[in-house]
Amino acid sequence: MIIDFHTHIFPDKIAPRTIEILENNITSRGKEGKAVIAATRDALLSSMDENEIDYSVVLPIATTLTQSSSINNFAENVNNTERLFSFGSLHPMQENWENVLYDIKEKGLLGIKLHPEYQGFYIDSPEALRILEKCEELDLLTVLHAGRDIGIDPPVHCMPERLKNVLNYVKGDKIIAAHLGGWCVWDEVEKYLVGTPVYLDTAYTVDFIGNEQLLRIIRNHGSEKILYATDSPWEAQAHAVGTLNSIGLSDAEKDNIFYKNAKKLLKIG
Repeated sequence: MIIDFHTHIFPDKIAPRTIEILENNITSRGKEGKAVIAATRDALLSSMDENEIDYSVVLPIATTLTQSSSINNFAENVNNTERLFSFGSLHPMQENWENVLYDIKEKGLLGIKLHPEYQGFYIDSPEALRILEKCEELDLLTVLHAGRDIGIDPPVHCMPERLKNVLNYVKGDKIIAAHLGGWCVWDEVEKYLVGTPVYLDTAYTVDFIGNEQLLRIIRNHGSEKILYATDSPWEAQAHAVGTLNSIGLSDAEKDNIFYKNAKKLLKIG
């Protein structure tokens, strides 16, 4: 079994234009990054069939103060699709943030996605902390974009040191720090996050981190707190499987990463 804990899709009408904008953000900064599939529900399900992915978690992002209602309605619809789980989202600066979290819970969504770079907030700010505390109270998971973003200029809003500050206020065992805790700042991940209760996902990392450091982070953090993830459509869903199968992990460690940890968090019987 394989569960991809980090994917993105959009409504069919806006998916092509949304991907075009995101790709332009990347190329305008002299980087290379292209979507490998169309970012739609049907394309994701087809990718899952082709790559033997059993379940995927969809992570929408509310990038404005007014998007949460439509995004969470879309998420609820996606969440009712066989083999897909969708989280909700909200903007930390919106005034009705608490009501939005209650609505996400009522819709049956298991968590939220926050993106400190696209949403423009520091992860240890008061606005972020109140959301993380409420999510912990409501038993909602929180997936965070962590570290740099390939399509956004500095400053970086969710560095590992700032994320560690958050653990003074919440337990951290309901937080998933994407991109192995901090995209392209993995030395800082080792210094500040390895060994904490925070989960780390593998989304969009294996082409940017050396295998030795990848294995070291997994082993020192504990395979029971690592989640297989791709960031689809930005990475092919089977792409990292070969890397994780080749770096010396035991079968038990790989089982944790590929599906056991995700099954526990998603409450899959």
